[in-house]
Amino acid sequence: MPFNFKRLYFPEVVLIEPKIFEDNRGFFMEIYKYSDFSKFGIRESFVQDNYSKSAKDVLRGLHYQKNPMAQGKLVRCFKGEIFDVVVDIRKDSPTYSQWISIILSEENNLMLYIPPVFAHGFVVLSDYAEVVYKCSKEYSPDHEKGIIWNDPDINIKWPVENPILSEKDKKRPPLKFAENNFRYLPK
Repeated sequence: MPFNFKRLYFPEVVLIEPKIFEDNRGFFMEIYKYSDFSKFGIRESFVQDNYSKSAKDVLRGLHYQKNPMAQGKLVRCFKGEIFDVVVDIRKDSPTYSQWISIILSEENNLMLYIPPVFAHGFVVLSDYAEVVYKCSKEYSPDHEKGIIWNDPDINIKWPVENPILSEKDKKRPPLKFAENNFRYLPK
């Protein structure tokens, strides 16, 4: 299998390390292969790919889409370095409002699978970063939602003090006022 999968603090969130095949010509790696992901339990049908290029200290997030257009994401930073954050926003979850972070970079080639019921954001640590992510649902402006990046109830330890934000992200509500229809479903 050309991937190593590792469940994180939220077991639904998966860190993925692709196997890299290097030789004198350069390298090759698979980024996504449904059969391998499916064997591990990631059975998303990805329908949209997104690409962003951002300067140092740009913070994008915390974003999600509410049901029925909630998006699972497979995130990869292929140029530069980002501090990637996932927040549990499932009501009644034992880890509600808790967050995890991981450094994704062109150096480590790691990818992060984020299920549809989590909020996601990142801040650029390098001079710039290029990020590509697959989504399990298409973008829907009617379902697009978000949480303010510095919500004190979540208390993310961002590695920047004054991030560069979009006007939309500056106006996001805190989690306790954010519109979302995600519920924790114990197994």
